[in-house]
Amino acid sequence: MATVFDFTLADKKGNEVSLSQYEGKVLLIVNTATGCGFTPQYEALEAMYHRLKDQGLEILDVPCNQFGHQTPGTDEEITEFCQVKFGTDFPQFKKSDVNGANELPLFAWLKSQKGFEGAYEEKLAKIMEDLYNKANPEPRKKDDIQWNFTKFLVNRKGEVVARFEPTADMADVEKAVKAEL
Repeated sequence: MATVFDFTLADKKGNEVSLSQYEGKVLLIVNTATGCGFTPQYEALEAMYHRLKDQGLEILDVPCNQFGHQTPGTDEEITEFCQVKFGTDFPQFKKSDVNGANELPLFAWLKSQKGFEGAYEEKLAKIMEDLYNKANPEPRKKDDIQWNFTKFLVNRKGEVVARFEPTADMADVEKAVKAEL
């Protein structure tokens, strides 16, 4: 059976990084954006990272521009924005697709482990769907990432134990992280 440790992600320079280097850690894998209404979650993520990294938490940040083109700029510009505005120092990877023909294999696997269970009010869901469809030629599948700042919680064994949609309360996310630590 596959685990998260069987995958790689490209760093900002395009070098493949094996996630096996995180074996024994609790991971929170997040697709992010720098110009989204959820972007302030970087602050909560960074605060959680500082509180819990010594207990074994790693946050893996994968910027994505598929949702309303809310992640413009180069990988270097994205990193600079996050560090200057939010002081982030958790690992940030290359801007990548998380849905569709060019989705990262890691995200295909994450979604297969924890699919979308619904979490948006109908009006917000319609707005987000329209924005997504305008920017992406392929229709979204049921378990696809719905928007920026979807979070997957992975236990120390490399198994996905939870998926949090962007509207999830960050206190609930941290509570689940602590339970895995």
